[in-house]
Amino acid sequence: MASAEAALDRLCDPVAQVSAHWLIAEDGRLFRLVPEDRRAWHAGAGAWGAVTDVNSHSLGVELANDGAAPFPAPQMAALESLLRGTMARWRIPPAGIIGHSDCAPCRKADPGPRFDWARLARNGLALPTPQGCADGDDAAFVAAMRRAGYTATGDLPHLLAALRLRHRPWAKGPRDARDTGIALGLAARLPVDPARSPA
Repeated sequence: MASAEAALDRLCDPVAQVSAHWLIAEDGRLFRLVPEDRRAWHAGAGAWGAVTDVNSHSLGVELANDGAAPFPAPQMAALESLLRGTMARWRIPPAGIIGHSDCAPCRKADPGPRFDWARLARNGLALPTPQGCADGDDAAFVAAMRRAGYTATGDLPHLLAALRLRHRPWAKGPRDARDTGIALGLAARLPVDPARSPA
C-alpha cells in the first residue's frame, strides 16, 4: 500500500476480507485492529509446520511499506517493542516469528528483501541465519526446508525464494551449498510449536 492510511482503510474494509491484529505505520504509530485473542484474516492460504490454517494460530502484524522502500527506524523500533510484548504474553519463542513469505511462499513475498531480519535476531526476536555450507541435492534441500517448517509447498523454486528472502536477500542463481547449509541449520533447530507461531 502507498501509505499507512491506505493500509488502514483496506484492513478495516469488510469488503476486502482481510484484517490483522496490528498495523505499524512508517513513523512508528501502532494501530490495534483486532484483539489478540480473536482471529484475524491476514495470512490467507498457507501453512507452517503442522498448521494448515495459519490465521487461526497466529498474530498478524502488518507493516506499512510499499514493498520497495527500507523500513524506517521508528517503525522497526515499534515492531521490536510490540514483539517483546506479544512474545511474553503468548510465550512465543524466536522460532515462532515468521513472515508471510515463510508460510505462503507461493503467494507472498512480504516483508521482502529490505526487511531487517538480522536486527530482530540480534535482539532475540527471531531466529538468526545459520552459518556454514553443506553438500546435498535438491531433494535434500527441500526435505530440510520442510523439516524447518516450510510445509506450504514442496516446490524447489518457491522454497529457495522463501529462504533467500529471509536469510540471503540479495543472492542470485541456482541453489548452492550456502542455501543448503542454511536449510539444514534451520531444520536442526528445536521444532516450532505451530500453535504459537505468529505469521
